Amino acid sequence: MMGGGTVTSRRPLPNLKVGVDMILQLEGIVKRFGGLVAVNNVSLGVKEGEIFGLIGPNGAGKTTLLNVVTGVYKPNAGLIRFKGQKMSGSSPEAVCKRGVSRTFQLCQPFPRMSALENVMVAAVFGHHTPIKDHRAWVEEVLEFVEFRMPEDTLAMNLNTAQLKRLDLARALASKPELLLLDEMAAGLTPTELIEAMALIRKIRDSGVTIIIVEHVMRVIMGICDRIAVLHYGEKIAEGTPAEIAKDEKVTDAYLGEKSLFDLKA
Repeated sequence: MMGGGTVTSRRPLPNLKVGVDMILQLEGIVKRFGGLVAVNNVSLGVKEGEIFGLIGPNGAGKTTLLNVVTGVYKPNAGLIRFKGQKMSGSSPEAVCKRGVSRTFQLCQPFPRMSALENVMVAAVFGHHTPIKDHRAWVEEVLEFVEFRMPEDTLAMNLNTAQLKRLDLARALASKPELLLLDEMAAGLTPTELIEAMALIRKIRDSGVTIIIVEHVMRVIMGICDRIAVLHYGEKIAEGTPAEIAKDEKVTDAYLGEKSLFDLKA
């Protein structure tokens, strides 16, 4: 529970074998902020090559969990494995260089640097595999994410959709094997939403495993292979989109709004 509730005892990660098609494994992750338990005994496994959704109402602990995985916060308890190797407690720089990158809920570019320069920072300092020609690689990544502005455009002059493409390019410039997307669809128009979903699929098809935190259910239900649901910091459900749509605990967490999970929407 949040707000000073009791942290449940740590349980082993169920039905998962280390190194067997699981690129990321979380076991009994706990994160506290004083008396607030933001993440409470969360265990899950993400299979290599899938798009894994992480959903829940506001304040459920989704972004906090991403911050724990990427080293922004150290867990108070629990174990993180990436490709079968322990990653718990690693710094954000070490996590990135091991092959994990992310985007942010609020895009955080260097505003007075150009689009190319913003992505170049990640290509030079964040990669975990050798890059022979950094500029050529950055240009390739910008083209891959379909960034349609001139590469010398200052980040401060980009709109929301363009900033999200830039943030995504920056995350991909480090050549990740696992990409964490935090509310990439927020603020996009319906047309931009369709384009974003196609782009996420294209990234997965290029060989990158994806975890996506999102409030836009059209995205989650439309592209995810499996979904985990957090509520007050605890995992209350995990399964395919069809299974999640029928789970009463999930609809109760969303105040009974079953229409949010309509697979035909």
